[in-house]
Amino acid sequence: MFLPGTLKERQVKSIQEKMSKSLKAVSPILSCSKLLRSDPFINGTWVKCKKTFPVYSPSTGEHLIDVGDVEEEHVQLAIDAAANSLKDWSMLSGKERGALLITFYENVMIHKEPLAQIMSAECGRPIKKTRLEVDYGASFLQWFAEESKRIYGDMIPAPSNSSRRFVLKRPVGVVGLITPWNFPLAMITRKLGAAMAAGCTSVIKPSEETPLTALALAAIAEESGIPAGVINVLTCSSESTPMVGDLLCDSQIVRKISFTGSTATGKLLLKKSASSVKRMSLELGGNAPFIVFNSADIDLVVRAALSAKFRANGQTCIAATRFLIQDGVHQNFIQEMTKAVKSLVVGDPFDQGTDVSSLINEKGMKKVETHVQDAISKGALPLVGCERHRLGPNFYKPSIIDGCDETMLVMKEETFGPVISVMKFHSEEDAIRIANNSKYGLAGYVFSQDIAQIVRLSENIEVGMLGVNDGAISSEMIPFGGIKESGIGREGSKYGIDEYLDLKFVSLGGLKSSL
Repeated sequence: MFLPGTLKERQVKSIQEKMSKSLKAVSPILSCSKLLRSDPFINGTWVKCKKTFPVYSPSTGEHLIDVGDVEEEHVQLAIDAAANSLKDWSMLSGKERGALLITFYENVMIHKEPLAQIMSAECGRPIKKTRLEVDYGASFLQWFAEESKRIYGDMIPAPSNSSRRFVLKRPVGVVGLITPWNFPLAMITRKLGAAMAAGCTSVIKPSEETPLTALALAAIAEESGIPAGVINVLTCSSESTPMVGDLLCDSQIVRKISFTGSTATGKLLLKKSASSVKRMSLELGGNAPFIVFNSADIDLVVRAALSAKFRANGQTCIAATRFLIQDGVHQNFIQEMTKAVKSLVVGDPFDQGTDVSSLINEKGMKKVETHVQDAISKGALPLVGCERHRLGPNFYKPSIIDGCDETMLVMKEETFGPVISVMKFHSEEDAIRIANNSKYGLAGYVFSQDIAQIVRLSENIEVGMLGVNDGAISSEMIPFGGIKESGIGREGSKYGIDEYLDLKFVSLGGLKSSL
């Protein structure tokens, strides 16, 4: 605890005052921005709602704006708008859709600064990180603009000269895109870019925590000349979310659901969509092992750990969660990692020097605290942090706990916060067993200088994505997704567009066998 009047307490109060001032300073920028919208976007129109819900800054708790809370009629209007625009959009050539996507991409980049400010205000991430997210999110629009021209079919050898057989790829149709709060721009564009390139039209349901980024993206789409009905954005409160989800899942018009979020919610959507036998893409929870062998370069390990753990303050599905450190390098890792974590700057998201800001809400905070307290009660040793930060109710100190084991929540579940949970192991066989002892299989990280060991781990760790001597694995060019209860399907890369395409086999008979 800080004593009244101490230097540390005065510093904390100074930062708190600065945070409050910076939010007030950025609010006029947001309010003057043509990207700041508060109404759902349906069929090219900003639609007024009878009800609204508030959006708050997770860093200061201050009220930002009230946003329209859709009702059943709005959901059906959006589905119908997407259905009505589907024929014209899908009939455009891939090159024509790609040209519109390029314009969309360019306009997103033109609006980079206000987009970053909106994200920092509503999700609490540092401004230097949200600027990078604009680059990352826009890259999916650019990537799929190019992929739209590469939707190839196949010729199949026919049994006789009087017939021909071939395979076409056609758009799935109307798709429902349900996205989370942690990357409010990129989680939309990674889905939307592929859907648009394939010729699909979309109904987007962003998180109630971060609706402003989705609405800003819709405003940019409108500016970019994307036809009405191709993109529809439904904003809703947490109370209305189940209603929107049910209508999207039950609709016979909506032919696919793409969801990023918790495994529990993904299972529920999968079950609800069974009645209409929808295509599903589910990018769900993770519990990524971060395995460090004795041969690893510890300087590289520490840099990678900072990226893999503290990106978005640990609130990512591919965040390293289980730090498995071989006994020969354990002490060195702890020593160097402790220095690095203590050097992280916690503060105002609008401060250029901030590395880590707030968690998204009190629910997220309580989960982090529960996991840490459970580990300590079972014998884990708190080395750094492991308590709330005095900056505000949603701030938690970057933390390290050592001596963890497989009975602890930090090793079994996503902590979704800035906590490095360390467990020592002895042999390669131990590391593989521990890493695979999870119902999740999204991402993993391995650090070793032994090439034979790297090959063995690459083949035997049960994940959809593996970083080898690399803590930053995401880009628009890689197939993002997992196995086991971490999801179904892939996003990004050349594989991502296939999630929005149906195969159609055509057998053409009655042809003359010769001239």
